[in-house]
Amino acid sequence: MNLAIKYRPKRLDDIVGQRDLLAPNAPLRLLIESNSLPHTLFYGPTGCGKTTLSRIIASTMQKPFYEMNATTLKVEDLRKIFREYTNTLEKPLIFIDEIHRLSKNQQEVLLPFMEDNSALIIGASTQNPYHSMTSAMRSRSHTFELHHIGDDEMRRYLNMVIDSESFDIDRDAKEFLISSSGGDARAMLNLLESGTAIESPLRVETLKAIRSRAIQAGSSEDDSHYELTSAMIKSIRGSDIDAALYYLARLVEGGEPAEFIARRLAILASEDIGNANPNALNLASSTLNIVKHIGYPEARISLAQLLIYLASSPKSNSSYMAINRAQEAIKDGIVYPIPDHIKSHNREYLNPHDYGGWVEQSYSHREFKFYKSIGIGFEKSLNEWISKIKRL
Repeated sequence: MNLAIKYRPKRLDDIVGQRDLLAPNAPLRLLIESNSLPHTLFYGPTGCGKTTLSRIIASTMQKPFYEMNATTLKVEDLRKIFREYTNTLEKPLIFIDEIHRLSKNQQEVLLPFMEDNSALIIGASTQNPYHSMTSAMRSRSHTFELHHIGDDEMRRYLNMVIDSESFDIDRDAKEFLISSSGGDARAMLNLLESGTAIESPLRVETLKAIRSRAIQAGSSEDDSHYELTSAMIKSIRGSDIDAALYYLARLVEGGEPAEFIARRLAILASEDIGNANPNALNLASSTLNIVKHIGYPEARISLAQLLIYLASSPKSNSSYMAINRAQEAIKDGIVYPIPDHIKSHNREYLNPHDYGGWVEQSYSHREFKFYKSIGIGFEKSLNEWISKIKRL
């Protein structure tokens, strides 16, 4: 008995989750039901229903269904399918799982067949096609994002299966099946199947013995990688220590390299804290050096220490904005020659050391105002210093 196969949805209305895509008046559903769906790329986490949806599309549109995987796909197999339907009114639906793994050459082989609609191509990926597919493939396809299945939908689906199979299962065990499956319906049913093969009534202790750690998106897929990192950075910027620690833990548990995390935190130390607390960059530099040498599991402690320090620091993006303004000026063509008196070995140059630390003279042909201090944290002291230096 394979519960995941037995209870795989057969109709659009049976699909678990994805209501935003499959509601009665949603564009994707209308395209499917009007038999007008063009080549399509689905992307989203494992177990969210990409393959199931593609099967249902083939059934709804009454197309022969061919399921392939990019890791084992051979160009000749594709050409064989296309030849079989040459000069026929019937056009197949070719589903390619892990389509982001197609080589550039394989993608180019598909292009002419996509162009003349020899078949309907649907690709599925855990990665955002905007990062993983060629522009030529994207331009010939619609892209739809599928999401993890929410707890309420997972619970409804689980209860339906339990009732249909007459399983005896504790309430805590039900909740563990949902909470530990990370929105992956297939993983939930696989765990349920294993648990019910062992005992009845099924207890949460047994499930935990089978699955000791909850399934999570981790960060191995590009989307999760970028989204988790972004969430961590934004939580630090917003001084929410616990939220930032949560996303750090997700990254660590997902196998994200410690050096990558430390590099992102070092960037934040300059971009979002800057001279409001200059020591933040020093600590970030030290942490980056440390994690290069110690690695996990100890590296997580140093990363957490740095993260808490950064989240607790006063924030300023004055330095970040200053260099942006200066670069924009250059891009806009504001380029002047260097004044003669500050060129190398020019005798008209006034050395500030000869005048008690500062002397009035121009350093550019135009007065710029790129740096705008907001006076937060140590920036306030820097403002006082520069005022005293220039005797303002």
